[in-house]
Amino acid sequence: MQQDDFDRGVKNRRAVLGDAWVDRSLGNANAFNAEFQSLITRYAWNDIWGRPGLDQTTRRLLVLGMTMGLARWEEFELHCKAAIRGGVPLDKIKETLMQGAIYCGVPAANTAFKITMDILREERRVPAPQPLAGSARVAIHHTFSEPQLRVAVQGRGAPVVLSHALGLSLGMWDAFATRLADTHEVARYDHRGHGGSAVPAGPYTLDQLVDDAARLIREWGRGPVVFIGLSMGGMVGQGLAIRHPDLVKGLVLANTTAKYPEAAGAMWLQRIAAVEAGGVAAVADAVVERYLSPAFRAEQPEAARALREQLLRSDPKGYVASCQAVMAVDWLDALPSVRCPTLVIAGAQDVGATPAMAQAIVERIPGAQLQVFEEASHLSVAEVPEVFAHTVEKFVARV
Repeated sequence: MQQDDFDRGVKNRRAVLGDAWVDRSLGNANAFNAEFQSLITRYAWNDIWGRPGLDQTTRRLLVLGMTMGLARWEEFELHCKAAIRGGVPLDKIKETLMQGAIYCGVPAANTAFKITMDILREERRVPAPQPLAGSARVAIHHTFSEPQLRVAVQGRGAPVVLSHALGLSLGMWDAFATRLADTHEVARYDHRGHGGSAVPAGPYTLDQLVDDAARLIREWGRGPVVFIGLSMGGMVGQGLAIRHPDLVKGLVLANTTAKYPEAAGAMWLQRIAAVEAGGVAAVADAVVERYLSPAFRAEQPEAARALREQLLRSDPKGYVASCQAVMAVDWLDALPSVRCPTLVIAGAQDVGATPAMAQAIVERIPGAQLQVFEEASHLSVAEVPEVFAHTVEKFVARV
């Protein structure tokens, strides 16, 4: 059947607001308001929502921002509920409301957050607690020494430092840090060239990244610490235990290597060239595929999307400079000097830091333990968070 503008508008209206709302609005039309319903269906929902210039998620978020600014709370609630039910990521809705707090005012943002929370309760999607009282609050600092590093500290107890993977930030550890902070004081930081830390000119060396971690711990004044590093963070952890043993009382090396095979050099040079030519966007999809297993990407598409967006926020110069440090990692011969308790974690599906590479580390560090997660690829703390946390907590409790 040939559709007219009204039919096309109804289709868009249903896609955005859901069948129940549209059926009720159209079914309840009467001689007084039918022409109005027809008008908004043809012009708002076909001519505007049907335009190709913006994707549907962006349009939804714009409507939230504008209805928030105009205090049109009935419309805000309608579109917010539809956005949540329609799969718009909560982090994007949150960022829209945060932006609104500046441009629409705090009272408007307060109302918008309250309405959104009421909807999340109705939908049984209440976010995890993140209290701001006492030791539960995450305090954000920067190192006094340069290049300045952004540091987040939370919790009370024995000190633990978390060190993230290439292209990410201290946010990689959010959930794990919150859990560990119940029993430990946790510091996590952005490497130079990443997140909220300074981006000095490259190339960087692993010795520089190791010295960054050492000065952070010394400024914190809580050493020796249990140092937990994943991927690039694990390379830093190895160097820290080798070059600054007085600062480390326990070591967790997750999804990392002490040395790449010679053939890997060409891959790293290709990645560097791609980022220099096209920014991090040129390699983001490939990195997501290496960091997360196919099964996880299929089951958790929102997590995969969030990882990609985090990578796209990386500073290209900082990323390239860090790649030049990572590709040159070579701690194997020095590992026998490590004397602190060490746990090495590998993902069975990790092609970048294989279980064999993890085994090579274990064989050289006296008394080191190896744990292989069968379902994980590279970003094990995200792929198998419960197993990762339980394994690390058991180890840390013994250190």
